[in-house]
Amino acid sequence: MLLDGRNAIIYGGGGSIGGAIARAYAAQGARVFLAGRTRATLAAVAGPIGAEIAEVDALDADAVDAHADAVAATAGGIDISVNLIADHDVQGTAMVDMPLDDYLSPVVTSVRSKFLTARAAARHMMPRGSGVILTFGGSGDPTAARRYRLGGLLTGFEAIEAMRRQLAAELGPHGIRVVTLRTGGVPEAIPVAFAGRAAIEADLTARTLLGRTATLEDVGHVAVFAASDWARTITGAALNMTCGAVVD
Repeated sequence: MLLDGRNAIIYGGGGSIGGAIARAYAAQGARVFLAGRTRATLAAVAGPIGAEIAEVDALDADAVDAHADAVAATAGGIDISVNLIADHDVQGTAMVDMPLDDYLSPVVTSVRSKFLTARAAARHMMPRGSGVILTFGGSGDPTAARRYRLGGLLTGFEAIEAMRRQLAAELGPHGIRVVTLRTGGVPEAIPVAFAGRAAIEADLTARTLLGRTATLEDVGHVAVFAASDWARTITGAALNMTCGAVVD
């Protein structure tokens, strides 16, 4: 199995994307640690795959560090760290009409949480000379921002891409890889009860070259590849699984 013997922390592991990655990691032999603020959603994902859970606020530096220390002590180290917490974005309002705090919310949330979780993992990975840190999102499509009025979400994505490049440069000499998973949108992750779900799915699909979007299963498979030795030559890069919605 590709991740046999690896220890993986997934922040936001109770969500749809986090759950998909958790299931894929467990299926490939990883020991999975799910972290998040809501125990019930974490437990729902953890139960079928035997993952371990902890209530952790990924915006709290002390909590993140303490949890990473506990995982490393319990499991013998941290091999994979994935941050998938909600970005706290506010959408649907034009930028010229948006309050500053609403615009900055996803930027501050994303940068703070991903800095804290990457730093905590890297501190344990560096002495071992290996590790993988995964982010999620990638550069956004500005035309989508025009259609959906995404507020500061894309600014937050771009900030994390800058962080990913810098982390890859600083951590590469220690054998640590940093990679972004980029999907272009996963309709399965949109709540079924959301009124605009069908229209968004149709739009996302229409913008692809393959006539389909990535599924949750696809995300899990690519996340396994990215964290495995099969991807050991890849760092400082975004893995494009947009089905051609974004052409590199």
